[in-house]
Amino acid sequence: MKALVFHKPKDVRVDTVDDPIIEEDHDVILKVTSTAICGSDLHIYNGFIPQAENMVVGHEFMGIVEEVGKDVKNLKKGDRVVVPFPISCGHCHFCNINLPTQCENSNPEHYGPEGGMLDGKGGALFGYTDLYGGYSGGQAEYVRVPYADYGPRKISDKLTDEQALFLTDIFPTGWAGIDWAELKGGETVVVFGCGPVGIMAMKSAWLRGAKRVIGVDIQQYRLDMAKKSANVETINSKEVDAIEVIRDMTKGYGADVCVDAVGMEADRSMLAKAKNLIQGEMGSINALKLCLDAVRRGGTVSVLGVYGTPYDNFPLHQWFDKALKIRGGQAPVHNYIDHLIDLVETDKVVLNDIITHNVPLSKAPDMYDIFCNKKDNCVKVVLKP
Repeated sequence: MKALVFHKPKDVRVDTVDDPIIEEDHDVILKVTSTAICGSDLHIYNGFIPQAENMVVGHEFMGIVEEVGKDVKNLKKGDRVVVPFPISCGHCHFCNINLPTQCENSNPEHYGPEGGMLDGKGGALFGYTDLYGGYSGGQAEYVRVPYADYGPRKISDKLTDEQALFLTDIFPTGWAGIDWAELKGGETVVVFGCGPVGIMAMKSAWLRGAKRVIGVDIQQYRLDMAKKSANVETINSKEVDAIEVIRDMTKGYGADVCVDAVGMEADRSMLAKAKNLIQGEMGSINALKLCLDAVRRGGTVSVLGVYGTPYDNFPLHQWFDKALKIRGGQAPVHNYIDHLIDLVETDKVVLNDIITHNVPLSKAPDMYDIFCNKKDNCVKVVLKP
């Protein structure tokens, strides 16, 4: 089959690889009909999360069940499904307490309690390095899906792939950032990062009762997409002091909720890059620092962007002094997906209006370059195997 394979940083290619096979009785083989490039894929592409061996990447995908393991009861050949990006068994201690991303069984080689940089990781993720299970991803013609009775969800034929695809990751991830903040209604929510996850967090904030939603970015085309797709106010932090503007907009208090939808690949100076190198850090916590500045006292910061190393000068004093709640991590998609499918099916939310590029899988290497380097006003790429 054809699949997008990571070879080394900045080098991904559409190669011919072996078709996946049923390896465990709870597996299914999926014929992929649509897949997408995620901002988190760029962390592998740019070398921020290490991967030594060639690997089929991609964790946002959906398709048609092609083959079914003998212990799979809920799916049959021909079912059309969307697949959550975390791989979870559904019956271990952490799955049983609604923490599927911390699954004890899906990542046996690198799982552990410490949450270290190179070991003691959480549960597995599709196509997301050997550290997270080493499972081949879905930017391919076919993919093996383990624990198939727990993860995949059937999708109505009335929804197109484009309408349903983002239930795999970016919509549940944006939803998680707002859910963690426990909105009561009437809040001001500021989202730093107007990429796909950030825009989904904005849509989620409106659905959960926010009174005001503001997007912050340094790329005008992404701000324009946020305004168009999520109907938010926007701030270009390259042109103005975003923190002062946010305080002016909130009577000096700051936002009730700030969402970091950027993570470790935030914009930074050459001096900051040199400092990171000396200190053994990957990327930056600039976006998180902005959230801590912009949020009101007693407010909540939700961290959806990925951070992969320790960071010096973390503003612990600010967290303490402002009495802040900080939540973050991989989104527990399994907890939300059934409700979110219903929101899409009943037209409570539109997800596919952020797609800017819909291309064949063969174009994937070019699209990684375009997406990574912010060319062609690229916000979201859908690939068709």
